[in-house]
Amino acid sequence: MTRERMQALRYPADDVDAVSRLVELHLRFHTYKMGWTDSAVRRYVRDAGPLLDELNELTRCDCTTRNRRKAEELSRRMDTLEERIEVLAAREELSRIRPDLDGNQVMAHLGLAPGPVVGQALDFLLDLRLEEGPLGEEEALRRLDAWWAARTA
Repeated sequence: MTRERMQALRYPADDVDAVSRLVELHLRFHTYKMGWTDSAVRRYVRDAGPLLDELNELTRCDCTTRNRRKAEELSRRMDTLEERIEVLAAREELSRIRPDLDGNQVMAHLGLAPGPVVGQALDFLLDLRLEEGPLGEEEALRRLDAWWAARTA
């Protein structure tokens, strides 16, 4: 219905798409009172995409109750959801950090074929990256050599 009305009023296609998506998603928040898993929060964020801030604002504004206690509860729940989104976003950034070398570089440098040892080497390099920050390719290769020597000794 939203799409039809906005198209009839000749809104730009991008606006029609965005507003239709917001209308589609805006009631999902009300199931949050039942408790959401981290994966449900991730799906909420993923589904909202670049409209997340607008979706959260629409959800806040859609509270039409005159019952002050109920309005405060909805606001608290939205605050909690936004806090969880922030925590997950910060934590998920860690999952995007990659080692300074990729699997092909590890295999070429150590003369390995694909297999679990390559994964172990990448895990080692990822731990270094998380602990010390970016090492650079040269330092990563030096550390990889030390790890490999200790492992094969």
